[in-house]
Order: sequence, then structure tokens, then C-alpha cells
Amino acid sequence: MRHFLAIMALVTLSACFWSEDEGETLRLSGETMGTTYNIVAVDVPGELTGEQLLGAVEAQLKAVNASMSNWDPNSEVSLFNASDSIAPVSISSAFAHVVQGANQVHVASEGKFDVTLGPLIDLWGFGAKKPGDPIPDSGQIDAALAQIGQGTLLSLEGQMLAKSLPEASINLSGIAKGYGADAVAEVLRELGIERYLVEIGGDLVSAGLNPQGKPWFIGIERPDAQARAIEMILPVSDKGMATSGDYRNYFEQDGVRYSHLIDPTTGYPVTHRTTSVTVIADSGMLADAWATAMMIVGDEDGLRIAQANNLAVYFISRAPAGSENEFVTRASSAFEKLMETD
Repeated sequence: MRHFLAIMALVTLSACFWSEDEGETLRLSGETMGTTYNIVAVDVPGELTGEQLLGAVEAQLKAVNASMSNWDPNSEVSLFNASDSIAPVSISSAFAHVVQGANQVHVASEGKFDVTLGPLIDLWGFGAKKPGDPIPDSGQIDAALAQIGQGTLLSLEGQMLAKSLPEASINLSGIAKGYGADAVAEVLRELGIERYLVEIGGDLVSAGLNPQGKPWFIGIERPDAQARAIEMILPVSDKGMATSGDYRNYFEQDGVRYSHLIDPTTGYPVTHRTTSVTVIADSGMLADAWATAMMIVGDEDGLRIAQANNLAVYFISRAPAGSENEFVTRASSAFEKLMETD
């Protein structure tokens, strides 16, 4: 789950646009990937109309969905998943780029980010689970784990992708929205727009300065399911940013809390105290994947991994019982440097 609060008035409408300082700034918003998108484009070339910009953005988002949507049975990823063949198949450059990024984060996160996690997601029933449904037993979990492990089940060479197990599948929910933001940003740059903020479902990419000539200031949400409050505000320009949390998507049964974040190495939802992780990276795709990975890892090992990979990561964890504060926070060295420029 992604959470961010942009320090600007972004109104979510369906496939619309409006201008601010005619010929200078355009704001677009709409729906995609089962969520919403918001775009602010600054210094838009005078010959580019709002209708043209909206058309280009919508076309790019349609292409991303056609390649990476697990909900579209005819998408590239869905067709790959439905096939029983283990022979290499040719995939688009965009799909290959995302799988390559997923492989990079999978290795660096010590296997905690895994796009073959689908069988466990289905087993634990997140998104469709009903109160009272039985909790999976160890035998069911072991059976699902046998179909998980992108490092051994997937093979990518150039634009040729293969799976070593016919049942293996790819779920891109932890990386596709970030890539979608990157893809839209690329369209903006091709149209001559160098100052922008693109946000899809909380994952964002920004470049240059905002309409007021200042850095894009983004607020990180405090992990409180009952209220929307800002934990901190920091400048984010020429970077991707994503936040993952467990405080809205979970279920409780028999007094036990089950997070939607499942550890692919154990088969069980995470149980550590970390409740929110924000990552700032060179792209929206990597920020998206790393935010998911770090929420699964937790702040203890997560901080070690962040330091080893020079990642800008901010952890918010529930404080131990009896503590004066509700939350405790930890930041990597790279993130602390960004805070110093606030």
C-alpha cells in the first residue's frame, strides 16, 4: 500500500485536465491500474494543448497496462502466466526492463522482493479474504512456496523470458505503478516538458522545480489508519519516491493480526514492528520495488541493506509496549542527507 501527501492541491477527477497560468502549467488526473494518477506539468510548450498532453499520457498508461496488468487476461504478463510452456518467449522492452529491475532488487534485498509471490498472495486471500476463512496450514504454505522464487524460476536474457516451472507466475503489483510513473515522465520529456510531478497510486516521479520555482515538497504520511497526518516534509526533485505500509491492508482473526505483506522466504505475513517505509531512488520503479522489499525486511535488516546499497530509506516502526512514543523512526545515511537539504 502506498501513501504520500503532496504539498499542493491535486484534485482527483476522471481523465481531465485544467490549466494554471495559461500556457505555463497543466494539471492532469484520471484513473489507471486500479487507482488514480495526478500530473503537474510546468512550462508546457505553447503549441502543446491540454487535449494533446492528456492523449499522450493516456496512450502511455494504456500501453503499460497492456503489458503489465495482472487483471487484464490479455496482457503480456497474464499471457506469460497462463502458458504452461517453459520455452523462452519474446517480451516487450518495457516488460523486460521491469523484470530486470525486479531481479536487481530481488538479489539486493536477499530475496525479500519476489515477483513470483502470487501463489502466497492468493493463498492468504488478500483482497478477497472473508472473516472466518481458515488460515492456511503449513502444508498449504509449503506447496505454495514450491512455486515461488524468481531467482530460480525466472530466466531473462535480453528480451527473452522463460520460467523453469510451468505453474510459475509473475505478479507486478509491487513495481508496476512505479514504472508507470517513469513511463509517463518519459512521455513528458519527449514533449519538451522538463519540470513535472507524476503520481500513480502514491508512487511518484518528479523533475525540476514546481510552479512556484521551488523544489517539489512531498509529505510522508504518518502511519495512522484513523487519521491522515504528515510525518515529515522533504524536497524531492529528479527522483522517484514510494511509501509502503501495513496499517490499512490487513485482517485480524482469532486475535492475530495478519499483514498483506508476505515474506517470500517463509510464506507467512511479516510480524515485525515496522509499519511504514519510504524510499527515494533514481526511478519510480526502483523506489516502488524497494519500498515493498523494505517493508518485508523490516527496519533492523532493512537499514543494513539500505546502507550497503546506498539507498535513501526512512522507517517508521511501532514502539515497544510501554514506550512513551507511539512510533520510532530510523533513516539510512542517504536519507539523512536529503533531510539536511529540507
